[in-house]
Amino acid sequence: MQAKAFPSPKKTCDTSLRHDLAMNKGLYLLAIPIIAFFLVFNYAPMGGLLIAFQDFKPQRGILGSNWVGVKNFVDFFTNPSFWTILRNTLVISLLGLVIAFPMSIVFALQLNEINWKPFKKTIQTVSYMPYFISLVVICGLVTEFCASNGVVTGIFCAITGKPAENLLTNPNYFWAINLLSDLWQNLGYSSIIFVAAITSVSAELHEAAAIDGATRLRRVWSITIPSIMPTIVTMLILRCGSLLSVGFEKILLLYSPSTYSTADVISTHVQRLGIEKAQYGYSTAVGLFNSVINTILLITANHFSRKYTDTAVLQGRKKR
Repeated sequence: MQAKAFPSPKKTCDTSLRHDLAMNKGLYLLAIPIIAFFLVFNYAPMGGLLIAFQDFKPQRGILGSNWVGVKNFVDFFTNPSFWTILRNTLVISLLGLVIAFPMSIVFALQLNEINWKPFKKTIQTVSYMPYFISLVVICGLVTEFCASNGVVTGIFCAITGKPAENLLTNPNYFWAINLLSDLWQNLGYSSIIFVAAITSVSAELHEAAAIDGATRLRRVWSITIPSIMPTIVTMLILRCGSLLSVGFEKILLLYSPSTYSTADVISTHVQRLGIEKAQYGYSTAVGLFNSVINTILLITANHFSRKYTDTAVLQGRKKR
């Protein structure tokens, strides 16, 4: 009896690909601008990472600049302000991770418990609005509020009994000001994804628990939070992957030389040396170090999440 010939996996894959392209031609056409965007603005500039290993001179270009190896990295690690910059970056990021991230979840849970829809919509609108205000305007308001005669300064002095001063010139208050202004601007917007996840929780589970005598708090703890846990873990992994990526725009608008000891972070350090002092190789090396550490943190957080919670952003190979 003659054995039946089966098509090779390669031919099967090619046939499936051609069939998928034919069936979803419109979707692939819509994806072309997105793919082109990432190729042009995310992948093509990666060639510029060579600058991190050069004494880069714009007039010479990448191919003509002198190669210095890891000198730029050594200069950064031996910089007297290295540990201060790293500490500030970690503290500001961890404050957002430990305080701002859980508060966005709590805010979403509280919104879900509001039954009067007009009041709920009003709270949502008011909480979302600061996110859409220009960052320059936000920083201008913070500067005015924290001036020696500002509203926040007046309340702070009334509570603590300290003399009035410009709070933004005192390095001891910068972390708190940055955190509180972040909460004001981003709390409502950050809760949107959790609000959406909560709406997908089955109402039948809550009804059954209520019949069994479970209180509201108990239902939130035993039904709502476990149901949205995959979303929480996914967002937590992404936050861990950007732990060292503190945006320089806001800090650049708020800090001053008097607060460098607590406000200067990796991104502002790169901006100041790369743009103002034209140390392109050094600043590129610092940015590359930042990206590598963030990637390691993302992979590590994803690994532990997949191992202990079965939720992951990057799915690895399953062991046979």
